[in-house]
Amino acid sequence: MPTTKLSDLRKLAPADLQKRVMDSKKELMELRFQASIGQLDKNHRVREVKREVAQMLTVLGEKARGVEVVSKAEVVAKPTRKPAAKKPSSRAKKAAE
Repeated sequence: MPTTKLSDLRKLAPADLQKRVMDSKKELMELRFQASIGQLDKNHRVREVKREVAQMLTVLGEKARGVEVVSKAEVVAKPTRKPAAKKPSSRAKKAAE
């Protein structure tokens, strides 16, 4: 199963998410079994599947609590700070004296 964007997961119904979680957990169990007997070709896949499960469970929790998530694009940019005033260097101070 290829990785899914979080925005796509948020569009799914809770029942679909629950099914995906169960499928991913089965895949994770199979990957762990393959790793234990030394037949796993893609070691990074274990980490990817664990991350996907965590993301899906997070979205399920958000839906259960009724949390409205704001995307990063909608967040208002912070005001920029003025550049700091330059202080005279020690050479300039000595030259002035």
